[in-house]
Amino acid sequence: MAPSGPELTVVLPVYNEGEVIGEVLEDWTGALERLHIAFEIHAYNDGSKDNTLEILNTYRASNKNIIVHDKNNTGHGPTILLGYRENSHAEWVFQVDSDNEITTEFFAEFWERRKEFDFLIGRRVERQSPLSRRFMTSAARILVTVLYGEGIFDVNCPYRLMRGQLLKELISEIPPHLFAPNIILSGLVCKNNYRILEIPVVHSQRATGKVSIQKLKLLKAAVRALRQTILFRFRV
Repeated sequence: MAPSGPELTVVLPVYNEGEVIGEVLEDWTGALERLHIAFEIHAYNDGSKDNTLEILNTYRASNKNIIVHDKNNTGHGPTILLGYRENSHAEWVFQVDSDNEITTEFFAEFWERRKEFDFLIGRRVERQSPLSRRFMTSAARILVTVLYGEGIFDVNCPYRLMRGQLLKELISEIPPHLFAPNIILSGLVCKNNYRILEIPVVHSQRATGKVSIQKLKLLKAAVRALRQTILFRFRV
């Protein structure tokens, strides 16, 4: 059955990114238009407390390809899952974060090579994240490899292009409350032997705002995410 949605849907979770969200939307709409893609950008405002929603609505009013979803704050993971569930009817679904840490310049290669693969994901290089975040990434990679199988190095990279039909099948297995669903999604892709391509993407430190999880909270978040990954594997 042919997909009923657009050729490409971008799922963009947004929280307190008023300083940069306008630039992000302009960059992505420009990049996708240059590639002549029939696309929609679905921006999910996760209860931002700054002027993010106002800026999103301004861009929505001037660009029909931008769709804004305003919701109560539930966290990054549940927001991503909501975006996946509401948009997996598209032929392809791309998820990227709204902090501009990974820019549009790498997307053309993803799009050009998509027909050979089911799941294309970035592998962050030149990463400038704090050591604690890189440790979490390494721990997640080891855990996914042990529990689900090899296939993806940067299992939590928020720069991933997925076939809509594949995504629809996989997220039907994932509970909506998970803290880090992208880790589990990567694990399921490995476990089911889908055609995977990893592409290096340069990761830069955010220039505006601040990360929503810091220091001790990050450690607790990492433990929570890894625990959920283990429990989910034994459930399936």
